[in-house]
Amino acid sequence: MNPYPIALTLTPGLGNKTIRQLLAICPKPEELFAMSHSQLREIFQNHIGIIAAIESRQPLAQAEQAIPLMEGYGVETLFCTDGDYPQRLNEAGCEDTPVLLYRMGRCDLNAGHSVALVGSRKCTDYGRATTHRLVEEMKADGTTIVSGLAYGIDTAAHEAALKQGLPTVAVLGHGLDIIYPPQNRLLARQIVERGGALLSEYPLHTQINASNFPARNRIVAALADATIVVEAAERGGALITANMANSYHREVFAVPGRLDDPLSEGCNNLVINNKAVMIRNAGDLFYQMGWKNTFDRQRQREEQMSLFSTLNINQQLVVRLLTENREMTLDEIVSKSGLSLPKTASIMMELELKNVVRCLPGRLYKIN
Repeated sequence: MNPYPIALTLTPGLGNKTIRQLLAICPKPEELFAMSHSQLREIFQNHIGIIAAIESRQPLAQAEQAIPLMEGYGVETLFCTDGDYPQRLNEAGCEDTPVLLYRMGRCDLNAGHSVALVGSRKCTDYGRATTHRLVEEMKADGTTIVSGLAYGIDTAAHEAALKQGLPTVAVLGHGLDIIYPPQNRLLARQIVERGGALLSEYPLHTQINASNFPARNRIVAALADATIVVEAAERGGALITANMANSYHREVFAVPGRLDDPLSEGCNNLVINNKAVMIRNAGDLFYQMGWKNTFDRQRQREEQMSLFSTLNINQQLVVRLLTENREMTLDEIVSKSGLSLPKTASIMMELELKNVVRCLPGRLYKIN
């Protein structure tokens, strides 16, 4: 583990925006700690405190001391120039996102589609059920589910992802050696064990501080292609996440609720104020994001599986052959099924009428 990127973030006076600007001048952090006083003075001008901290090498010593502890916890670092670092955080408009992340778990943070689900800590049974349904509908797409491991909708989102076998990322507002709320310790362990990840911008032993959670929400927003607010009061962390997502030019969606329900006020206001698009299901999300075909294929497969049980033995035989071979000619189907040509031709016509298979140019058949 390279201590220099860690040391850079531990240097007093250097924030995320400043470090990103600094990397344009000095791409390798280790080069900064090897510079002479005059070179540092040229870069930092009258910021004597920063120069003194670098020359003292105290941040580097702190980083080197922290590495064995991190390795003991199974924690690794991702610096903004690393290939594994989530590149969504490097996109234009995200300059305030952390240049260094601490990660527990091996989830690919750059894979496929990523959706954040957020909402009230005091969610209703309806909110939990809606969250589970939305995540279930995203299963065929392989969507990564992002949230903050808090009570309520966050917990429901992570649990639903695990149930559906989807990767899920929990962003914490403290060190990764602490799990808050403590009731989610088992959930956190399951996230890591099942191919997900815990993320934080804070070093180990960083204690729980209420001011860190709004800052945590900007990472949730930046990690996702889209943010869905399921249930939210007029004020709260979910709305902070939604506003951050808007500022990062991400898409924001809201599940509408009853006009007299306090936990629907936040969602309804987002829609009314054009800060979010109303959605009813994952199909609406995929359509708005241009992912519509994935959701359609999922529904189509479900319908086909339902229909499969109604097919006769010979029809099921042909469907299995096409499922295993993707595309087959009529002659190939006859050869592998052992059915006669007239019988096979009749079966193919029946399956076409049921919208189970389709005929391509060249008399090729495939599952619809």
